[in-house]
Amino acid sequence: MNWKQSLLPKLFAAIAVGVVVGLVSPAWGIRALNCFRAIFGQFIKFIVPFIIVGLVTPAIADTGRNAGRMLLFTLGVAYASTLCAGYFAFGVSCAVFPPLLDAGSLTETVTAQEFKEFFSLKIPPVMNVTTALAVAFMTGLGIIHARSEILYRAAVELRDIVTLTIAKAFVPFLPFYILTVMADLTASGKLAAVGGGSVKIMGAALAVTTTVLIAQYLTAGLLTGRNPFKALWTMLPAYLTGWGCCSSAATIPYTLRQTRKNGVSGETADLVIPLCANVHLAGSMANMVVYAAGLLVLAGEPLSVGAFTHYILTISVIAVASPGVPGGVVLASASVAEAALGFSEARYAVMIALYMALDGMGTACNLTGDGAIAMVVDKFKSRVTGAAAPAGAEARR
Repeated sequence: MNWKQSLLPKLFAAIAVGVVVGLVSPAWGIRALNCFRAIFGQFIKFIVPFIIVGLVTPAIADTGRNAGRMLLFTLGVAYASTLCAGYFAFGVSCAVFPPLLDAGSLTETVTAQEFKEFFSLKIPPVMNVTTALAVAFMTGLGIIHARSEILYRAAVELRDIVTLTIAKAFVPFLPFYILTVMADLTASGKLAAVGGGSVKIMGAALAVTTTVLIAQYLTAGLLTGRNPFKALWTMLPAYLTGWGCCSSAATIPYTLRQTRKNGVSGETADLVIPLCANVHLAGSMANMVVYAAGLLVLAGEPLSVGAFTHYILTISVIAVASPGVPGGVVLASASVAEAALGFSEARYAVMIALYMALDGMGTACNLTGDGAIAMVVDKFKSRVTGAAAPAGAEARR
């Protein structure tokens, strides 16, 4: 999709322009920009519950309609992969960031100079994240059990409305939002602390996602008896395509083609790849954990196992709502970071900027890992009772 493909250069341009504006703009200019930043931040919080209900509900309904036990087995493998990636990223962050980053540097500059917006507009969300998740699961499972075509069509239409809102009301203004964030960081002196540390954080994220991929294919190779490095090399075209377009869903044709080249049957590939494009988000999870941990260390705060367990377990469910939405995981997780890690709106705005700058990295890891899951499912499908039903068009959205 063109609007996704063109987003990345706009974000880089917004970052550059924001830095320049922050250097030359008077205080009143930064305060005026922060008016938009505050209102748009409220809009993000308002739309998050709709993202969860609107996208997770039909995804659950589609899962129940389009597959049997093999699909549930695939879901279990994908979920385990996502959780393992999150905890691995946390372990690496605990080992690497304290000696690598200038702990406390972000705290020292956050209160150096503040540019309070002239006015703000409160837009309270209609429900919190937990309630939205409960509604999504209750409705999705209810549609499956009751076989309600009316509710299913309503859920699909709500999904279309949410997706349209993201495409028309969120994506076009996201670069300007990032511009306002960078302008405020520069003018207040925060950029000096965040800028140098962010390069190290993004480098660590790249190393973690690459290691996650290698581990996935080593595991798949061990279980299937295939050469893991040859299989991973075969998936390289899909990896590069995913990095370029930042969409697992848009890369499904490439992922399917390369997965079949790895010897996976067409029946298995047709089920696993479209499904995992929606539910397997190991790369996005790893990035979210690395970025959050890095910012906490920069702020001089401890990395708590309990807090990150809350963070990882919640995001692993919320992430199902993100396919097809640029930066959907980081957008939908704002309330989780606030509740689990104590992130302020300003700090989470920095995390959005970091995540969106290299959004394709997590996407590429997600979809390339789908190929490893397909290898495992194909190997064990004879042990899973019954043959998988063909994946329907709804699972390919």
